[in-house]
Amino acid sequence: MRYALLLFIIYCFGLLPIRSQAQLKEYPDSSKSQALAKVLHHLPNNVLPVIGAWFWKKEELEPEGYKYFIDHVNTHSAYNLLTTAIRIPGRYITDVDVHNQVKLAVAYAKEKGIQIAFELDPRSVRRKFEAMYPDELQESLWLEEVMLSEDTPAEAVVRSIDLSDHMNGRKVPYISLRGSLLRVYSYHKTADGIDPTTLKDITKECIVTTSSKDSLVVRIPANKNNSQLQACVMVSFTHLTPDVFAPHLMEFQHQLIQNYSDVPLAGVMKDEWGFPPSTPANRMALGNHFWYSKHYALAYAKETGGRELLGDCLLMYAGLKGQESDRVMAINHYMEMNRQRNSALEDDFYHTTKKVFGPEAAVVTHPTWYPYPDRLESKKNGLDWWVAKRDWAQTDEVTPFAARTALAKKWNSPVWYNQYYDFAHDKNSYQRELWSSVLAGGRINFHPTPSPARNERSGDYLELLRGNLMRGESRVHLLDFISKSPLNSPVAVIFGHPSTMNWAGPYPEDLGMKLVDSLWSMGIPTDVIPTSEIENNSLLVDENGWIHYGKQRYAAVILYNPEFEKTSTAAFFNQASKGKTNLFRIGNWTKDFNGNTLDGNAALPKAMVAGDIKSVMLDVSKIMKKRKIDFQTPASRILEGFGHVSKAPPTKGFCRLIDGTLIQVAGTNDAAGDIIDSKMKVGKYDVIFNAIGVAGVRLDEKGNVQALAAGGLKYFKTGDFVIQLDERVDLALWKNDNGEFEGVIQGLKGEIPSQLLNITKGWIHLTVPAPLGE
Repeated sequence: MRYALLLFIIYCFGLLPIRSQAQLKEYPDSSKSQALAKVLHHLPNNVLPVIGAWFWKKEELEPEGYKYFIDHVNTHSAYNLLTTAIRIPGRYITDVDVHNQVKLAVAYAKEKGIQIAFELDPRSVRRKFEAMYPDELQESLWLEEVMLSEDTPAEAVVRSIDLSDHMNGRKVPYISLRGSLLRVYSYHKTADGIDPTTLKDITKECIVTTSSKDSLVVRIPANKNNSQLQACVMVSFTHLTPDVFAPHLMEFQHQLIQNYSDVPLAGVMKDEWGFPPSTPANRMALGNHFWYSKHYALAYAKETGGRELLGDCLLMYAGLKGQESDRVMAINHYMEMNRQRNSALEDDFYHTTKKVFGPEAAVVTHPTWYPYPDRLESKKNGLDWWVAKRDWAQTDEVTPFAARTALAKKWNSPVWYNQYYDFAHDKNSYQRELWSSVLAGGRINFHPTPSPARNERSGDYLELLRGNLMRGESRVHLLDFISKSPLNSPVAVIFGHPSTMNWAGPYPEDLGMKLVDSLWSMGIPTDVIPTSEIENNSLLVDENGWIHYGKQRYAAVILYNPEFEKTSTAAFFNQASKGKTNLFRIGNWTKDFNGNTLDGNAALPKAMVAGDIKSVMLDVSKIMKKRKIDFQTPASRILEGFGHVSKAPPTKGFCRLIDGTLIQVAGTNDAAGDIIDSKMKVGKYDVIFNAIGVAGVRLDEKGNVQALAAGGLKYFKTGDFVIQLDERVDLALWKNDNGEFEGVIQGLKGEIPSQLLNITKGWIHLTVPAPLGE
């Protein structure tokens, strides 16, 4: 039997928007006696939410069709925030009936204590954008090389691709609408690139013999003087999606959000923003494709002092002999502009959401698309993960844990959320992800398993609500009553942002993940951060000489592959060298951002130790021991997918947060949690637990308990503070601003044990979701 919500609680907690992390300053008020103890069905809104994903189907648009899922979530899950999207063919967020149905769904969910953040993304109404701004659509530039003949014309066939991703669903993909021949060059190509003395614009001599929306055939006249010449045909295809550099895109985005201002949304969702998807990789990432538009070209000319983007695309693709520095410069500016423009759009989305729905509105979900920082993700968004503004750090799928923890530091987020699903329909993978994430300061945004054969009303969509998974989640979220800071990662790898995205340089796609994974495997959580975070002043040296990222203070920092860096990087590390963070370098710095020769190694401080992965790992380990920094449970789990592998924590072990909170986890065998029977140290003080699933504690400098959370607590002891219970109890306990204990008890069927009442009478009851039947 589940507890009913009191009307007062519905009013106080059900009608408030989900709060961003900045507002998480106070814990819920508590009653003064057991008889008046509050009963909550979902977490109060000033505690971080439990997030579930909800993708509407046609059934949700039927009269009261939204009730089915909400009712199931209300009864069988801990979700109190649903990231919600409509990707149904022929139905759009601008439709009046869709708007009205969303409004009804939001109101109904609020009655249940559940809130909704709704997707309002320009990509979901691309036809509307096309109708309003037909000259502001995204173009895709293809370069096709052909050999020229001395006696017969040559033909080049240039084909486009109908790009598609999750935003399309079953809708029309990012189809090619039309193609245009922009330019044809002829030249002689050597092993060192194009011979610039032979480069010639022959566009006017060429003829488009066949033209369709997704292909062009271009005839190039015979070259009677030199059979060694070849030509590069440059064709642009216009796609059904807004140009990232479109002048009216922000205005259009504002209007979409404003149109829902009458709906009491908890927030707004924008997922995996960026250029259209760069897949299939075997064609899109070979170097002969560029994002292009006249608006992009104008911005590029302004950024580079008048250079022409079209001509530089040939330079970036093939290179010109003797112009190697120009090629490096062009690539660096092109990729940086991709990141900066996408970042500006994300920033605009964030602030518009706050303006329309209030400062506490949630901005969801993740900026990560291809969940690994490789060439595909660089092409999509310029690796903008660290500047796509959020209140809570958010990633998806198999994003490396080092990026997840770094984003938590960037956004001052007590936890990070990873939107997770499993293509293999392995429900146990959710269990592994749940418990492993806790050991790195993370939580899951529960995404249903993708399945085209999904039963429309239940099936895979509600499968996560069966069994013990939600019971495990309910224990995990007890930590959110006491967790105020992210995982402590004493080491950072700061990788060269230009270097990893520049295919003409020595270190493309190498941001140090081998080193990062090795450190995690040693029990040293490590954040991975781009050098662009130095330039935008997110990485700082504090008054005591420590390098900081948010609240994280680093004992050691490794500058990884600084090729093509700006002078701000050298200035930062020279300042840091006077402080307390140990500095290392892997990889050389021989050219600046504009490709000019530079002795960057000499520009860096002498105190920065140069080495390789093996030597740096050894030195960092020694620093940890010398400074008496606790190692954590080594990352022994393999995170695999999308062609990459990385290391993740296991499902049993311990970690420490920046504020000193010790967290223990056990969830290998049972999704609801396994027994924890442990004796560990917090500083010089012993802490003893017998609990299930999770056990967290924070002590002050004198060894006094400041906060405690545990699933199925049976026994706890530190010093003279002892809890010994006859029956296991899920609970969280903390000291408020007045130094008095308050607490939450979860799933208790009887009265509060007297021993707990002796600690405080300020307890709140939290119910436990009943598992969905088979």
